[in-house]
Amino acid sequence: MYPAELTSPMVADLTTVGFTELKTPAQVDAAFKQSGTVLCVVNSVCGCAAGACRPGVKASLKGDKRPDHLTTVFAGVDNDAVMQARQHFLPYPPSSPAIGLFKDGKLVHFVERHHIEGRSAEMIAEHLKMVFAEFC
Repeated sequence: MYPAELTSPMVADLTTVGFTELKTPAQVDAAFKQSGTVLCVVNSVCGCAAGACRPGVKASLKGDKRPDHLTTVFAGVDNDAVMQARQHFLPYPPSSPAIGLFKDGKLVHFVERHHIEGRSAEMIAEHLKMVFAEFC
């Protein structure tokens, strides 16, 4: 597990813009079952999370459409919550960072790490805005 001194600024990068940090399997289950749309970001300490994923996700929220609920789990920190989130992400393999969108409790879109690596924050934001236009 990563120390809080390292990860707390990375958590705050999302929670300060309205994301709810999910720390237990029960919180994950309850959040993903909410009606409407739920975005979940699997946060990570890696460079692509800092340089593309988190900035891209935050920029995507400035569009006309956005999810009803914003959530995050942190890989390497809240392992039980992450494992539970990954059960909801099936059939996609474990990936971090990653982004999942649920609508009325069903996974409708998933962005894996290999769709984040090598892409700019702007590309991720534009992709998510298109996804939000379709599902939110």
